[in-house]
Amino acid sequence: MLVLGIETSCDETGIALYDSERGILAEALYSQIKLHQQFGGVVPELASRDHIRKTLPLIREVMTRANCSGGDIDGVAYTSGPGLAGALLVGAAIGRSLGMTWNVPTIGVHHMEGHLLAPLLEKEGPQFPFVALLVSGGHTQLVAVEDIGRYQVIGESVDDAAGEAFDKVAKLLGLPYPGGPQVAKLALQGAPNRFMFPRPMTNRPGLDFSFSGLKTYVLTTVQEHTKDGVIDAQTRADIAHAFQEAVVATLTIKCRRALQHTGMHTLVIAGGVSANTRLREELGAMASGENAKLYYPKLQYCTDNGAMIAYAGCQRLLAGQCDDLAFHARPRWNLETLPPL
Repeated sequence: MLVLGIETSCDETGIALYDSERGILAEALYSQIKLHQQFGGVVPELASRDHIRKTLPLIREVMTRANCSGGDIDGVAYTSGPGLAGALLVGAAIGRSLGMTWNVPTIGVHHMEGHLLAPLLEKEGPQFPFVALLVSGGHTQLVAVEDIGRYQVIGESVDDAAGEAFDKVAKLLGLPYPGGPQVAKLALQGAPNRFMFPRPMTNRPGLDFSFSGLKTYVLTTVQEHTKDGVIDAQTRADIAHAFQEAVVATLTIKCRRALQHTGMHTLVIAGGVSANTRLREELGAMASGENAKLYYPKLQYCTDNGAMIAYAGCQRLLAGQCDDLAFHARPRWNLETLPPL
């Protein structure tokens, strides 16, 4: 089955063609970073308009690269949620329209299911069951995964997501958008022992997260070390280092608990923050100590992309699932409500 995948949930337009026998045939990604950089964050209306401009040209580009036409497509998958309502509607409208034009089934894909299944794009991907840490700008969740569509959220952030905390701390440190990679880069220059930030909610049982208090701790530290409106470069780097270490340690502690709680021996990390090198190092060491295996996507599939949507949609289309005559944008969508295959 050859499936066209369309990702337009936020500020990146991702298109891919996935073949159930041959894998990814072609893909393209357009990022809106420069568009939103001047505002220090994503402006939903501008994001939606840019998806309108970019989606169809990218589809043409991908299909040309793969040397295929509409008659070769067996199904269309698009991100139905969660995400920005206007941005989701762009992908949904285009996806459903192409499905009707080509007379092929379409399916709305859960964005986080796409991230969760992204490591399965690899030849040596994880086997079910496994624990998944979904960690991005909008979500931080621990999920017990029995199979595709059989998900139990066993822990999640009660306030800010980890990626959101990275972006907010970046602003406090005067770093440009997007903040996560900038904080990680600056942290490399930080002294390891100057600051020790708290590891939120690790001194109590459970698998939930909280990062808003850590963000406030960073704010207080920045204010304490700012003189005449200026904070010196080394202090900024030291704060970035301490913050990243606190987030990584918190995520690692909770992942260890999740493996022990479920009795599983496979851990998958996915989402934009899964590209963080320090997080991969610490989770790899922890997994080794727990006699578990760690899997994560290629860097290009950590952030939003069309390949993960095409893959997730293909699995559901192969199982006979597809849209009815309506299409929906779901800005909020509980992962546990997805039907099993």
